[in-house]
Amino acid sequence: MRIRMAIAFFLVAGVALAQAGDGGGVTNDRLLNAADEPQNWLQYSGTYDAQRFSRLNQVTSENVDQLEVAWIRQLNTLSALETTPLVVDGIMYISMPDDIVMALDARTGQIFWTYAYPVPEALMLCCGKQSRGVAILGDKLFLGTLDAHLVALDTRNGEVLWDVAVANGLAGNSITGAPLVVKDMVLTGIAGGEYGIRGFIDAYDVETGERRWRTYTIPAEGEPGNDTWAGDSWKTGGSPTWVTGSYDPELDLVYWGTGNPGPDWNGEVRMGDNLYSDSMLALDADTGELEWHFQFTPWDVHDWDACQIPVLADVDWNGTERKVLLLAQRNGFFYALDRETGEFLRGTPFAKMDWAEEKLDPNGRPIRVPGKLPTPDGTLVSPSVNGAANWWSPTFSPDTGLYYQLSNDTASIYFIAEADYREGELFVGGYPQSPGPADTFGSAVRALDPVTGEKVWEFKVQAISSAGLLSTSGNLVFGGSRGGNFYALDARSGELLWRQSVGGNVHAGPMSYSVDGKQYVTVAAGHALFSFSLRQ
Repeated sequence: MRIRMAIAFFLVAGVALAQAGDGGGVTNDRLLNAADEPQNWLQYSGTYDAQRFSRLNQVTSENVDQLEVAWIRQLNTLSALETTPLVVDGIMYISMPDDIVMALDARTGQIFWTYAYPVPEALMLCCGKQSRGVAILGDKLFLGTLDAHLVALDTRNGEVLWDVAVANGLAGNSITGAPLVVKDMVLTGIAGGEYGIRGFIDAYDVETGERRWRTYTIPAEGEPGNDTWAGDSWKTGGSPTWVTGSYDPELDLVYWGTGNPGPDWNGEVRMGDNLYSDSMLALDADTGELEWHFQFTPWDVHDWDACQIPVLADVDWNGTERKVLLLAQRNGFFYALDRETGEFLRGTPFAKMDWAEEKLDPNGRPIRVPGKLPTPDGTLVSPSVNGAANWWSPTFSPDTGLYYQLSNDTASIYFIAEADYREGELFVGGYPQSPGPADTFGSAVRALDPVTGEKVWEFKVQAISSAGLLSTSGNLVFGGSRGGNFYALDARSGELLWRQSVGGNVHAGPMSYSVDGKQYVTVAAGHALFSFSLRQ
């Protein structure tokens, strides 16, 4: 472990620096019971179950038309914002592209302090510079960096408390997702599936930064599942873990999705199911031991990562309450799994999909349709390479019992090509191509029944969009569009109740909090952070 030098800027403007917060005394107990303090937003997905649901109900379907801008914070970046803020007792913490972290006054958007991580210039990144969020415990904020470091910052001033190298950033490893704090550990995944890395999930001691455990997402020689990779292809097989997982404290299991096998589109050099790529992993929180797995797309040749947020819910399953894991997957199927055992319960199409039969086999394995593999001349397939869903967050409302997903009805032309591995270089074995203008495809917010998988309602969104969703006890679902609209829907019917132009692509997940009795709804859009509250 080594401490890296960075710069912290302090803009106080008459406000005592102490007001920038000490983490508000965020304890493990508070994280476990985050749903009971809806005035705060303590984790990337709000709560460990990743439902992205707020119990706040000052803003409702009856008065949401009175929502207006409370404050705007312009951010110094030209990259798309994908961050979800944390709020702790009136202090907001956000991360930005280029690994910049800010502490803000949640009432006004005023900056308390800014930390800038020294990102190396020579990094090879598949999908741009992104940082989707931070995690918090006590007086520490945790940030994953573009060159695959994990950094602990002092919540009071942004000073570096420790900094550890998780992996070699020059070999294609990167961290873009928000970490997840579990007990006295901070967990992080890794990006870089397009560079032939070997994916893993790590846990680090929150006080010292020492690694407690590592679980590789591709089994090594002699381990169960290694025989699902031809020859030595497992060594460069990808299966990254680039989006935040969820956690069930009662079962003491961490759930984390894995990404595509590598190379992305040339599966001929890695014949087999390629475990545990495109899978959901359930890990023992204390040891990282794999308790169960479920693979959504064996031998993926379309880059349909399972790096979506796993949502945990307890539902009435044919007369019996069941602990389920819900995932609208990039491959076009909406899955329900038993989260205790990993048993496949149901999988149904939720978006345009033509690569497999609509009914999965009894074990949840897709039945492929002939003629849908990548070819040298290209093959038209739905969904597109970006998927029917992707990293943007779904939401589940315990009030309505519905799961909400921004879904894309799209297609790509998939080409296969040679794939030779060289460390630090793209290792993809082909490429996708759009079959036409973007406006020939569309997106829709879909409300799905978690038991039957049936669509209850849908709200069509202009062009193809990639915004996360938020549901609230005010009978609302908030979302956004590439066209620069932020909107609120009736959670039960899908009726559009309110819309506001924010002047830039909404490419992040909204959240809600309250300060001094006032509820705010906040979203990153374009190059700014917008907070809305009811008209006074």
